[in-house]
Amino acid sequence: MSTPLFLFLALMLLYAFFNGFNNSGTLVAAPISTRALPPRLAIALAVVAEFIGPFVFGVAVAATIGRDFLETRALNMNVLLATAIAVIVWNAVTWFLGIPSSSSHALIGGLSGAAFAAAGLEIFKLDGIVRIFTALLLAPPLGFLGGYLFLKLTLVLAQGASPRINGVFRSLQGLTTVALALSHGTNDGQKSMGLITLGLVVLGRQDDFTIPRWVTFAAAAALSLGVATGGYRIIRTLGGKMYRLRPIHGLDSQAAAAAIILGSTLVGAPVAATHVVSMSILGTGAAYRIRAVRWGVVRQILTAWLVTIPMVAITAALLYLVLARLVR
Repeated sequence: MSTPLFLFLALMLLYAFFNGFNNSGTLVAAPISTRALPPRLAIALAVVAEFIGPFVFGVAVAATIGRDFLETRALNMNVLLATAIAVIVWNAVTWFLGIPSSSSHALIGGLSGAAFAAAGLEIFKLDGIVRIFTALLLAPPLGFLGGYLFLKLTLVLAQGASPRINGVFRSLQGLTTVALALSHGTNDGQKSMGLITLGLVVLGRQDDFTIPRWVTFAAAAALSLGVATGGYRIIRTLGGKMYRLRPIHGLDSQAAAAAIILGSTLVGAPVAATHVVSMSILGTGAAYRIRAVRWGVVRQILTAWLVTIPMVAITAALLYLVLARLVR
């Protein structure tokens, strides 16, 4: 294995680890905040489901990222290295600040910036751009709408029920936690799989975009290890600062988010799980009572989302220019 390939693999697996680490809080905030599951059990369920996720539901997202977004013939390893470094730095900074940023936005921003610096606009494929940015744009409002509608439907179905129904809502959160982690594992795991396979093609290690089984296993292991490590700063942000979660909110927000992320995966659309989950939580809160939502924290999260792509794109472009001078 050449040194550039080894370094790129290490960086992409570190990206997958940080992806799981940053999203651990997103995945288990609801059941922990509503006391539906003990923290250790919630994280254990998420870890197992995250590992399984990349092995199921196909590889459509990986193909979108690694095959349909950029012209492979115009790429080189410096583009991929610059992307990986920029994304990892961004993930580390946002985790340290406790901001639920998006690894997906960071990845797309980094890849776009480095590729543009390398070959200009001609390197981009229109179909891939439309699919990716449409998904990133529509996923958050769909998360909000899904959470809102799921809670309204649940209120109708549970009308007249005694307070004991909260026990049912808590019990069902075990299933929705697994469903959410599965959907996240397959969507986000495929992003690492797609980039690693793209690196293999760029370096001539394989002729076509076929994802090796060892790549899937490595991405799944790194992602689930990140989830196991946990992101407790983000648990506090999602679980208590936007509004006080109750069992019905936790159940419906997780169910709505899992449905949207899984549906996106099946059509090959990479989405930001953090965005979908955050907005589904917000949607359930808005359906219950608008004043229950703490909009100041929501504005802070939205601001972080808006700057991710341009900031990481600029960073990756500058890194590419440096690497292009140092590594030839």
